Amino acid sequence: MTWRETSPMEERIRFVKNCRSGLYEMSELCDRYGISRKTGYKWLHRFEAEGAGGLADRSRAPLHCTHRMADAVREALLEVRRRHPTWGPRKLLAWLEPRRPKVDWPAASSVGELLRREGLVAEGRRRRRREPHPGRPQLSASAPNDLWTADFKGQFRTRDWDWCYPLTVLDHVSRNCLGLQALDGTDGDGVHPVFERLFREAGLPLAILTDNGPPFVAPRGLHGLTKLSVWWIRLGIRPLRTEPASPEQNGAHERFHRTLKAETGQPVAGNRIAQQRRFNRFRSIYNHERPHEALGQVPPASRWSASPRAYPELLPIPDYPARYLKRLVSSAGTFFFSPQLTYLTSALAGQWVGLDEIDDGIWSVYLCTEEVARYDERTKQIQR
Repeated sequence: MTWRETSPMEERIRFVKNCRSGLYEMSELCDRYGISRKTGYKWLHRFEAEGAGGLADRSRAPLHCTHRMADAVREALLEVRRRHPTWGPRKLLAWLEPRRPKVDWPAASSVGELLRREGLVAEGRRRRRREPHPGRPQLSASAPNDLWTADFKGQFRTRDWDWCYPLTVLDHVSRNCLGLQALDGTDGDGVHPVFERLFREAGLPLAILTDNGPPFVAPRGLHGLTKLSVWWIRLGIRPLRTEPASPEQNGAHERFHRTLKAETGQPVAGNRIAQQRRFNRFRSIYNHERPHEALGQVPPASRWSASPRAYPELLPIPDYPARYLKRLVSSAGTFFFSPQLTYLTSALAGQWVGLDEIDDGIWSVYLCTEEVARYDERTKQIQR
């Protein structure tokens, strides 16, 4: 005698027939078929409502998925992502939520899954968050215009083979991009008009942080002074510098450069004029639309205001204390200290400096409030 094989469907139909015959108690039948009374009643009710078809296996998926993304929400997210390919889930949501406050937006993790399914996320090596070096200098800036940062994004050639040197200027506290100019080089004569326009439009900051490259610093000059930094000092702006080969000391600016390259330099424009138009569009979106994570996902322009220190039409004459000796630096960069001329630096040509004796025969040399050198009266030497 062979074993008779039955399908689950046949077993359920036999169970229902036995149950409807009235010859068995429900508990007795359930024990015989090895099921719970709850399951037995479920099969019986399905059969009465739908017939034999109601006993077939059903999907365990929920009838309503509470976290399923609505088509309109999905399309809105994808549309903004395609316009801004570098924006992640949190930026997309921060940009959309205030513009469509009545929409029930999903969590950032769900948006991330959507971008991956749509192939809009490049799989790459995950960056490890580096702890800051314990000796890193702390920048004391608590309000807009306390500190600006300036740098040149690495030069590149446009498609017409012309060089482009992007000069970038940011407000450190608000992250607002104050200037983004495509220049043909890094010489001070080209940089000076850019800063003059910024000072007229935004007012004067208290300090400007740069690296040690030209035109901000003269590597072999006295105190690194250049005509540009001397001009800043005359305006009451303190020039600050990062340590050599330490770009991480201006990390926020370096991070801005990474975003700038991703959104404006791949590929580069046909010429420098077209590249400048691309920079202008980027700067407008970056300042007024793009949510900034360090600011709590609000755009930088919402945290920035112009400086109350207006740009003067004439440079103020340095006002030194009465005890200072005042000397005019010649066009050759020298000043007279009896009984001879001493070379200081050509960057100070035409400037009045003040000398304050801080020790026997040792003089601090000031330009306005900045000490730029020390002069040893006995050796007739400038201590750099």
